[in-house]
Amino acid sequence: MTLQQEIVGNAMQMAVVNLHPGQTVYCEAGKFLFKTTNVTMETRLSGPSGNGGQSGGGGGGMGGMLRQAMGTAMQVGQRMLAGESLAFQYFTAQGGQGTVGFAGVLPGEMRALELDGTRAWFAEKDAFVAAESSVEFGIAFQGGRTGMSGGEGFVLEKFTGRGTVIIAGAGNFIDLNPADFGGRIEVDTGCVVAFEEGIQYGVQRVGGLNRQGIMNAVFGGEGLSLATLEGNGRVILQSLTIESLANALKKAQGGDKQGPTGGLFSTHAG
Repeated sequence: MTLQQEIVGNAMQMAVVNLHPGQTVYCEAGKFLFKTTNVTMETRLSGPSGNGGQSGGGGGGMGGMLRQAMGTAMQVGQRMLAGESLAFQYFTAQGGQGTVGFAGVLPGEMRALELDGTRAWFAEKDAFVAAESSVEFGIAFQGGRTGMSGGEGFVLEKFTGRGTVIIAGAGNFIDLNPADFGGRIEVDTGCVVAFEEGIQYGVQRVGGLNRQGIMNAVFGGEGLSLATLEGNGRVILQSLTIESLANALKKAQGGDKQGPTGGLFSTHAG
């Protein structure tokens, strides 16, 4: 059953979801805004398993309970390492249609992605807002070399299954396909919001270890690395990075430590 939702607002959007009787949607803790009284709310450590949000028995008996507990512990451990919320909130309409509202944590856009079961979606951490219970939420760890170089590219959220997932980012969104630009695009590591499975995501050094490469890194505002996206598929970028927002706020408060160099020596938020 497709999730009936509407994204409203402008500078700070929110998603208003209409639930059919018995339909369940879940969100990351802290993304909930409001609900009607006939919508129940339950907080769980376990994520959805693709069976409508109900926890599978794992075979029954003590063995099934143990496997279920170990699975939950692994999920929580992954989310803890990734810096994600440890719990999910589940909302189910009872006795009639219900309404729930969700929002991201930064001023910017939201987007509803429709999964048909053939391709997964990957998103930067904190992009996830809510999804229907048929969508599975997971953590994907990029290779150590890529992640350590890229900073923001080490941990990704992964969405599989069928149904609607709602994501949020900062500023405005732009949709691109690397195939329309020769098969490859290079972007600031903080601008990537989400991309389809089949897109190859990596991180490369900005320039070589020469005079121009050092100038790019120190004065260019990008630091030492750029994200690379290759292949044929949908990519969503955001116009505002968390670091640039944090630096703008610090500057407005008289606490800017970035100095004239901008890039390599800028204060990284978070």
